[in-house]
Amino acid sequence: MIKRETYMSRIRPFIGNDLVKVLTGIRRSGKSVMLDLIKEELCASGADSSQFISINFENMSNAHLCTAAALHDEIIRRAAEIKGKVYLFFDEIQGSGRMGKMHQFLPRRTGLRIFISPVPMPNCFLANWATYLAGRYVEFVIYPFSFAEFIELYHTACPDADIRQCFSKYLTAGGMPYLANLRYDETASRQYLRDLFNSVELKDVVKRNNIRDVDMLERIISYVTSNIGTTFSSTAISKYLKSEGRSVSPETVLGYIRACTEAFLFYQVKRQDLQ
Repeated sequence: MIKRETYMSRIRPFIGNDLVKVLTGIRRSGKSVMLDLIKEELCASGADSSQFISINFENMSNAHLCTAAALHDEIIRRAAEIKGKVYLFFDEIQGSGRMGKMHQFLPRRTGLRIFISPVPMPNCFLANWATYLAGRYVEFVIYPFSFAEFIELYHTACPDADIRQCFSKYLTAGGMPYLANLRYDETASRQYLRDLFNSVELKDVVKRNNIRDVDMLERIISYVTSNIGTTFSSTAISKYLKSEGRSVSPETVLGYIRACTEAFLFYQVKRQDLQ
C-alpha cells in the first residue's frame, strides 16, 4: 500500500482537532485507502484501534443506519463504550437520510474526531451540509496516483522498466490505483478504465444531475477530451455542435461541463493572462 505522504502531510496537522475531515475525489482514486492510512497514523501516535468506529455505507450490514436518527443512536451507543477520544470513519456516506442532523452530535461530544469519505459529488455533499458544518470542516481532494506514486507500484509489476517506459505507460494507462491489481495488463486496464468512465458518467453526471439528453452530454465530453490543453468556450462548443446538427445553448453546455467537473471527470485550468 502506497503511503501517499503528499496527502498525509496535508491531513496530519488536522488529525487531532475537532474539525470534520472530508476526503473527496473521483471514484476509485483511493479515498478509502486514505482512511486506512489515517488509522495507521493514529495508531503510530499512540491511539488504539478500539477507539475507532468505522462505518462503510456500501456494506449491506450497515443498511439499518440509513436515517439520521439511527446513525445518531448507533454512534452514541458505541462511543459510550470507548474511553478517551473517539475516531469516526464514515466511508461512502451520502444523502440527507444518513447525514441529516449530523451537526447535532458530531462536534458537541468532547473528544470526537470525524473523518468522512462521501460518495463522489462532494460539491453537492458540501452544499447540502455547509449550513450544519460551516466553519467546522476541512476538505482534502484525493487524486489518482502521481507519476512518482505510479512508478513505485509499476515497478512491482515490471521491475526492469526504465523511466521512459514508466512514463509511456503512465501516459496511456493513468494513475488509477486498481490498475496495479491488474498488473497493468493492457487489455484488462483498458476494460477497467472504460467501465470506470461509464460508471462516473452515468452515476455521477447523468443520474445526479437528471440529464436526459445523454447523447448531447457524450458529444460535449468528446469535444472537451479532444481539446485538452487548448482554450475554448461554451459558445465555441455550441457553434461546433450546431454544425453537427445538434442545437444547444452555451448555458446548457456550461451546465454539462460543470456537472462533469463536480464529478472530477474534468479539471478546469483557469487562464492567468486575463487583463
